[in-house]
Amino acid sequence: MVSFKARRSKPELVSPARPTPLETKALSDLDDQRTLRYYETVIAFFRSCPGCGNRPDDPAKAIKTALAEALVYYYPIAGRLREAAGEKLVVDCTAEGVVFVEADADVRLEEFGKPLLPPYPCVEELLCDAGETRAVVGKPLVLMQVTRLQCGGFVIGFHMCHNIADGFGMVQFVRSVAELARGEAVPTILPVWKRDLLTGCNPSFITHLDAAYNPSPNDLQYKSDDVMLSTPIEDMIVQYFLFGPREIASLRSHVRGSLANSATSFELLTAIMWRCRTIALDYESNQWVRLMITMNARGKWNKHTFIPRGYYGNAHFSPIVEATVNELCSQPLAHTVELVRKTKLSVTKESMKSMIHTIALTRQWPPPMMDRIYEVSDTKWIATNVTRFGWAELVGGGIPLAGDLTSKLGSDHMRCKNEDDEYSTIVSMLLPKPAMERFTNEMSVWLNKHDEKNLVILSAL
Repeated sequence: MVSFKARRSKPELVSPARPTPLETKALSDLDDQRTLRYYETVIAFFRSCPGCGNRPDDPAKAIKTALAEALVYYYPIAGRLREAAGEKLVVDCTAEGVVFVEADADVRLEEFGKPLLPPYPCVEELLCDAGETRAVVGKPLVLMQVTRLQCGGFVIGFHMCHNIADGFGMVQFVRSVAELARGEAVPTILPVWKRDLLTGCNPSFITHLDAAYNPSPNDLQYKSDDVMLSTPIEDMIVQYFLFGPREIASLRSHVRGSLANSATSFELLTAIMWRCRTIALDYESNQWVRLMITMNARGKWNKHTFIPRGYYGNAHFSPIVEATVNELCSQPLAHTVELVRKTKLSVTKESMKSMIHTIALTRQWPPPMMDRIYEVSDTKWIATNVTRFGWAELVGGGIPLAGDLTSKLGSDHMRCKNEDDEYSTIVSMLLPKPAMERFTNEMSVWLNKHDEKNLVILSAL
């Protein structure tokens, strides 16, 4: 595996290219969650397009200029978070700017691997120092590094405060930078603030609390017995599992009935990963386990809450389903797939309102009772929603670290191409080391692979 050191310039602040309003903006209740007070990390690899007449001599400087222009439209991102009354966060639009670092690396794009899949070598060299990533007040909201490669390609690595934007909003912002860098006069999607759409304060709207909010019988004396919460991070292991068309077909062969053809790859993979993870963690058969699916509230599926085009704040909802270990692991796979599907479809106008108002009262989501919860996020759409610079095209990237920073309980579904140039899905998994061995054994059975060594595992860290 390739090894290199990046030569970085001194970090500098990039402010909006023109004067912007000096004002204070309130966040939504979805934005203002204590559990979102951290910087999300995203990385993207770009290949230079030969023969493009508008290709700049220096991609980093072109992106820096476009970043200043994009901040004219996204001017709150150039501000700073402040705690107001009740410890609620607000954005002071001060135009102080975001951090930008230029860097060079003596490595070519193809040296990162063919196909380009996580984990990426020397990924820390492609990101600037964000300091304490759980401290967000009074700091720049974006820290971006552009690393020029020997082949003419480049890598954009950035940290963005999760309180200001979700994954979709982060991609929308970077897309605007790319469009301006290729010569567009204005971004094709103009940003919309309107954080009041997802703000609530009326307890009467809370029609139900998710099971994870129910207090334990002995709340004050309660200690978690979940090995995922009690195992130190240094005793855990990250692996990435690659599922191409052949692997999806193998999993689909285990499903009977109408779901055999109608189940999506996300539903299939989520169902099998949840089951294998539960078995690997050796929970008792009568214990309850939970699945939480992070769903983007934008899109045609959501007819309950109008999220306008251009909204870049947090707009994700996380329905939860629970089952006993025995129910989950002894029933046919179709039963688990159906649980996943019903959970996705459980997001209604009433449940969305209830979640918003619950968050307004508790100031956090996921809920505090995180025992035996498995979180899943489908981020495959990120790769299809990042536009081309015109003189460079996206060839890989995503979230470079497995395990949510606040809970270590999550998996991300990411899109990629396998060795046969087929679109595939990578799913990250973080488990204690003994559990990971059991997990790969279980997965090899479901994928009809007699030897776990034949299972497509991209890394073990």
